[in-house]
Amino acid sequence: MCGIAGWIDWTKDLSEENRMLKQMTDAIRHRGPDAEGFWLDGHAALGHRRLIVIDPDGGKQPMLYKDSENDVVLTYNGEIYNYRELKEELTSLGHQFDTESDTEVLLHAYLQWQEQCVDHLNGIFAFAIWDKNKERLMLGRDHLGVKPLFYCKRGDQVIFGSEIKALFAHPDVKPELDEEGLSEVFGLGPMRTPGKAIFKDIEEVRAGHYMIFSKEDQQTKQYWKLESKEHTDDVDKTVETIQSLLEDTVSRQLISDKPLVSMLSGGLDSSGLTAMAGKEYKENGKTLSTYSIDFVNNDADFKEDFLRRDLDEPWVKKVSEYVGTDHTSVVFPAEKLVNNLLIPMKARDLPGVGEIETSLYLLFKEMKKNATVALSGESADEVFSGYPWFHQEKFLDADVFPWLLNIGGIGKVLKKEIREKLDIPAYQKKKYQDALEELPVLEGEDETEAKQRRMSYMFITRFLPFMLDRKDRASMMTGFEVRVPFCDYRLVEYLWNIPSSMKNIDDIEKGILRRAFADYLPEDVRYRRKSAYPSTKDDAYLKGVTEWMRRILDDPEAPIQSLIDAEVVRYIADGKSDMPDTSVRGLFDYLIQVNGWLEEYGIKVHI
Repeated sequence: MCGIAGWIDWTKDLSEENRMLKQMTDAIRHRGPDAEGFWLDGHAALGHRRLIVIDPDGGKQPMLYKDSENDVVLTYNGEIYNYRELKEELTSLGHQFDTESDTEVLLHAYLQWQEQCVDHLNGIFAFAIWDKNKERLMLGRDHLGVKPLFYCKRGDQVIFGSEIKALFAHPDVKPELDEEGLSEVFGLGPMRTPGKAIFKDIEEVRAGHYMIFSKEDQQTKQYWKLESKEHTDDVDKTVETIQSLLEDTVSRQLISDKPLVSMLSGGLDSSGLTAMAGKEYKENGKTLSTYSIDFVNNDADFKEDFLRRDLDEPWVKKVSEYVGTDHTSVVFPAEKLVNNLLIPMKARDLPGVGEIETSLYLLFKEMKKNATVALSGESADEVFSGYPWFHQEKFLDADVFPWLLNIGGIGKVLKKEIREKLDIPAYQKKKYQDALEELPVLEGEDETEAKQRRMSYMFITRFLPFMLDRKDRASMMTGFEVRVPFCDYRLVEYLWNIPSSMKNIDDIEKGILRRAFADYLPEDVRYRRKSAYPSTKDDAYLKGVTEWMRRILDDPEAPIQSLIDAEVVRYIADGKSDMPDTSVRGLFDYLIQVNGWLEEYGIKVHI
């Protein structure tokens, strides 16, 4: 895993712009603490920060290839999980390799197939390729958008980077926010519109897309999308296919020249992956290490809520003992979560979801002490339709994104004149309708299945990108790589067309996945009900963020004061509203981050 940055200027010679390029890569040093690399020539400047995972000696970047017909340079972030098969295929086509790295395989894939190289890749990736002879730049991103890639067009320039902060290190990119950006921040929150980076004039290469830039033209191509068709496999064949795909995916994603561990919550998803990985480790005479997260006083403070049914730790212990892992439970006090609240915002360059993001960052920081790579169960609920939202009519029938019915009150604290100008409810509905227009419908599908397909599309294309953002930035902030086997595009394609009645077989969410893990987990673990990523219930957390919010309200220079109705927020902080504590915590988490974000980045707001 790594960080990439650079820019193209078709009217200037960039060969002496080393200082500027280094500023951009230094801004994302955390993504690649092990090495740096630069390539500047003519109209192109490409930089790289490296986190060494595969082929320490051979994977140095930017990587060049030059012969009588080609002059190409690549800077790349990610892992190509089928690189060994691709290398064999490319060798048979006459290509020669000097390293054992997947980077060189990607470079030669471009030489062989040009922009169609993405059709041959299975992995998580974001890359930039400068083809000097054609004077064109290619930016490519993986199928589900696991790895980030942002860009900004400025006249004859294209400026790009793994994170927005890399773009801000270039003098021609400024942190500005317009009405659309404000609508995203206060209307959609962290679940932003695909391709939108919130900041004015900054975009993100969308998942499953690549872009081609030349001096005269800019093209965007979608190389992968979900396609709706009838699912013809019976239950047994479906279970067998899911199990086979997961076994293959996990095996591929265990490849690493650095220590690898697994995240383990005791839930179905992480437990099943841990069991698969643990079996392969045991067959090779090794013991898999696992990690979980817990909070001080959680036994006494825990309260069941919409997303969390019971405590994780008893289940974590059971699975660890069953699989035979070397387990570490990392425990955090509420005060530490409060004190580190703004770090994930700085990692994402955008406000996020607060303490569940903070705790994830702190967990990765601990894991980094003993490893460089981890497996995660992220995205299983999106692709297997596991969330509670999928199983209640009020969410299935909503005319906005279903999660907004739980968290959608942020815009109500804006000043009246701003609220009226933005019209947040209309913006939310418009973005939902835009998503509906993309939906690949299946003709003849009954109403219940059509609703489930619609819900599934929203979660895969709108909610999952936020979850992947959260995991990527929180992990890479500590120089740590997290892999997500449930995001293998082959699995996602297959699951997309399985009817919800089959996905939820045995009258339980993700029933088909529970069957697929029958050879790996005991029955009580397989049929444990869904419980989301844990959250501290300690009252000290609410007290901490409420006091912080009051300090912001008491500071006339706080940048968020120009946007929010301070009286409304103070009314909530004084405990006079009827908002439940969990909602108050979420609101204050977010407003504190928005204030810190405006201040940290010196954002100029245009409204």
